[in-house]
Amino acid sequence: MDVSGGSGQPRSGDDRPAKDAADPTAPATGPTDHRGPGPRGNTSEEDSAPAPRANANPAEDDPEGTPTGPEQPTTEGPAATPSGAEPPAAHAPAEPDRHAPTPTPTPTPTPGQHHSFAHSGIAKGRPPGPRPKEPGPGGGILMGRPFGVPVYVAPSWFLVAALITWVFGGQLDRVLPELGAARYLVSLFFAVAFYASVLVHELAHTVAAIRFKLPVRRIQLQFFGGVSEIEKEAETPGREFVLAFVGPLLSLVLAGLFYLAMKPVEPGTVPGVLLAGLMISNLIVAIFNFLPGLPLDGGRMLRAVVWKITGKPMSGTVAAAWVGRALAVSVLIGLPLLNSSGVLGDGGEDVGGMDTVTDALLAAILAAIIWTGAGNSLRMARLREHLPELRARTLTRRAVPVENDTPLSEALRRANAAGARALVVVDADGTPMSLVREAAIVGVPEHRRPWVAVSGLAQELTDGMRVSAELAGEDLLDVLRATPATEYLVVEETGEIYGVLSAADVERAFVRAMARPAS
Repeated sequence: MDVSGGSGQPRSGDDRPAKDAADPTAPATGPTDHRGPGPRGNTSEEDSAPAPRANANPAEDDPEGTPTGPEQPTTEGPAATPSGAEPPAAHAPAEPDRHAPTPTPTPTPTPGQHHSFAHSGIAKGRPPGPRPKEPGPGGGILMGRPFGVPVYVAPSWFLVAALITWVFGGQLDRVLPELGAARYLVSLFFAVAFYASVLVHELAHTVAAIRFKLPVRRIQLQFFGGVSEIEKEAETPGREFVLAFVGPLLSLVLAGLFYLAMKPVEPGTVPGVLLAGLMISNLIVAIFNFLPGLPLDGGRMLRAVVWKITGKPMSGTVAAAWVGRALAVSVLIGLPLLNSSGVLGDGGEDVGGMDTVTDALLAAILAAIIWTGAGNSLRMARLREHLPELRARTLTRRAVPVENDTPLSEALRRANAAGARALVVVDADGTPMSLVREAAIVGVPEHRRPWVAVSGLAQELTDGMRVSAELAGEDLLDVLRATPATEYLVVEETGEIYGVLSAADVERAFVRAMARPAS
């Protein structure tokens, strides 16, 4: 697609003038909000910065507040004059314009990750916003790239590894007292081997996703298990079922292999105890993940079944999420009761009530993880149902082309007269070169605007900042994540300028889509 040229004349999907375009000659009395330029002309006092009018702005339906971000002004008035701007020599000063675009912070992603105890939670679907970079030293340690997918160990894993080492070391002291302090070295080996089993569980999901051509961003081993971040939803309920089923299936296979390996080994030896522990732990992982509630694998299997019966993915998600919440309550109440009754252990003495406290704390953590994961699944499903409503063509703001040396006040006057809310810097041939940043405009006091050229406030266009007007839904979000920016140039297939897409507008439309009830 050729997006480098064009006539330089902006077009929009709605060429009606804004109702409330202000008179550019009127005196500026202070910042006013013109965030809602559409037919209803909604305004909000929460946007402190003035803005030129537009014909298509999704923010008009967002009375709840201005999105937060690093570039949002914290005061009513403009802050400062950007550096590098020089007084224009060839243009007479114009009246200060009251309609400067408002700042558009980059949307903050709220990834929905499904966690569970020793479970390969499958994180699917992401809100609009820049694609997060792979975690560095503060977010995890890169362990390798099996099948081309990076595997990270989160810092929280070391806490859990220490806990497993301590607990399993206590068990070894009763079974093999002759080990002495060496029992903790054996326990550490068990912790590493156990999480290696969890990694196999994760890789099962990853291989299935790759088989179905679903992109996997990364695998992360963390507190109480792991997460496989699969970025797209399975297209059919059958694939969804398989994708979820292979994880606990591999855990069952591992449990069987460890059981077979125990046969020729002496039961009272270190290898025998390790193999027995790994067999039991993988069996617990498999059984736990087969439970039919989100965010567990069994919940995704239940979702696939209901999806298949009803033909509606959302119906499957709602059913599996509520079962997951019921499961969270059951774990919170039932796990301490089972432990105290001796069903899950030998019913030994509770020294000072510590076992009871530990059981209750573990149950509370597991219940919170399951409950939160079920809620996240519901929110992401609601998003996916409304995702097709996010269209570049309908979210785009009308823009006016200006040349490099155009004074800011004159550029804003033209935008106001055209009912636009964005400025595109073009060369003499009308080819777009850069976008005037709204946050930069807000920082220029009104009395300085006649002497500040738009070139000093513009961000150079890169290929990733050129967006096709035909993009919608997940395709649109993928493009925005690939090149994080606050504004994007929207072009027709011919390369003609269509307008400017603000990341803040996409975020507001995204939030409204999440807030609407599912159909």
